Amino acid sequence: MTQSYQPRTRDELAARVAQDIHNGAYVNLGIGMPTTVANHLPQGIEVILHSENGILGMGPAPEKGAEDYDLVNAGKQPVTLLPGGAYFHHADSFSMMRGGHLDICVLGAFQVSAKGDLANWSTGEPGAIPAVGGAMDLAIGAKQTWVMMSLLTRDGQSKLVAECSYPLTGIQCVKRVYTDLATFECTPDGLSVIDTVPGLTHEELERLVGLPLGQVA
Repeated sequence: MTQSYQPRTRDELAARVAQDIHNGAYVNLGIGMPTTVANHLPQGIEVILHSENGILGMGPAPEKGAEDYDLVNAGKQPVTLLPGGAYFHHADSFSMMRGGHLDICVLGAFQVSAKGDLANWSTGEPGAIPAVGGAMDLAIGAKQTWVMMSLLTRDGQSKLVAECSYPLTGIQCVKRVYTDLATFECTPDGLSVIDTVPGLTHEELERLVGLPLGQVA
């Protein structure tokens, strides 16, 4: 059977996440794929980007050749600073995260459960290097936690699961999941579909995920 749909590219996925960030939001973009969201924020709105190593007011990635390696995000990637931006102590940054001062955090994940549990710091495999960073603080401290990831693993298994098998980062903390095939909302009744890529039917998406999926009205 010929596949009739095309997954979102990384840039298309980043643009899809950026589309839902509201004007005036204070947002933390997690290490890895979520950092690309900064390059796709809509024109005409103000979004204040936070980095857990102590930056508020980050701009998009610098142009090639204009990198300043004294100005990096938590993933050690060069960033820019917008007018009015600020640097501050790591401890103050974590106080912001834990104190509920961030409207949204966007994190990567290994697994998200149907009820919004998050596993994103370790696969639990022998020899794997755990990398929790500030993920636990962000997942629980932000007003909304969004996940950005590919829907399937390299061997075709869904990263959306009934129960996480990897060590948990947070319990029932994920509000939305943005993937290369569809966008989901985590509800007390399970996962609901917000949108899908063109050509992907609800039935096929349920088959890929292996869970019953509702539909956001």
